[in-house]
Amino acid sequence: MSSQPFHDALARVIEDVVAPGAADVDASGEFPRKQVDALAQAGLLALTVPAEFGGGGGGVRDAAEVVRELGAVCGSTAMIVTMHYSATAAIVAAGDKETLTAIAAGRHLSTLAFSETGSRSHFWAPLGTATAEPDGTVRLDASKSWVTSAGHADSYVWSSLPLDAEGPMTLWLVPADAAGLSVSGAFDGLGLRGNASAPMTADGVQVPRAAMLGADGGGLDLALAAVLPVFLICSASMSAGLTRRLADETAAHLQRTQLRHLGQSLAQQVQPRAELARLRIEADRTWALVAETLAAVEAGRADAQLLVLEVKAAAGEAAADAAD
Repeated sequence: MSSQPFHDALARVIEDVVAPGAADVDASGEFPRKQVDALAQAGLLALTVPAEFGGGGGGVRDAAEVVRELGAVCGSTAMIVTMHYSATAAIVAAGDKETLTAIAAGRHLSTLAFSETGSRSHFWAPLGTATAEPDGTVRLDASKSWVTSAGHADSYVWSSLPLDAEGPMTLWLVPADAAGLSVSGAFDGLGLRGNASAPMTADGVQVPRAAMLGADGGGLDLALAAVLPVFLICSASMSAGLTRRLADETAAHLQRTQLRHLGQSLAQQVQPRAELARLRIEADRTWALVAETLAAVEAGRADAQLLVLEVKAAAGEAAADAAD
């Protein structure tokens, strides 16, 4: 997918589908199925799937730009897409042709299922188990504390303790219709109310050994190399989009708010203009950090890892400060 068609398709979906329903998504807390389906049909969920499987062949920069634009309109949709791109990175790294083809065809939404009850959300320290069964399948048991798109995704990139090998964890692709897999709670949070983040439980879920993504015990290496950069950069991009939208909305508010006794708008007052200027600087600075991180990753620079680790925290704090 070349750059211009990708941007044109995104602009159309945002204008026609995402933006009109954004307020209702957050007010109702309902999963934005219409928005996600529109993104899938436009090929945007397949943006980072290699072209050989029918996808857009894009990289993390393309993913970041999509999430930034979505984050400026609907945070819930942006978070769902962030987690989908993150899961897709693991599926690409593992070379799962069948699932990649389904994503490319607009038939498949995936997500991560890493954080677990009892691990304090330390994704690198799963407590869930994987046990070999006599019939050659693998039994998964776990209590996941926080899964985006829970009950709505078609598959879950699932972490567990290793099956047989040494190492901190193993990754699996668990289909949504697996027996014993259930959503075990409801979303309980402030903001992004439509992203369907909820606890999930695997109670004797059986998957074939071929569902393993990468090597047994090698899940952390796969997560750090393929998944984490996409997750952190896209999360930061969502915050950058939100900060930009806050600046735009503030500017519009200042323009339309009139001080009748002075015959001026708030935008003509020194203090509000100064505050708006600071807000716009913060919005531009946040995206500049994301852009610098992308440049470092693409060039394989020595500081790339540090930038990837800091960009989500920096952008998230900037968005929170801007909103305050």
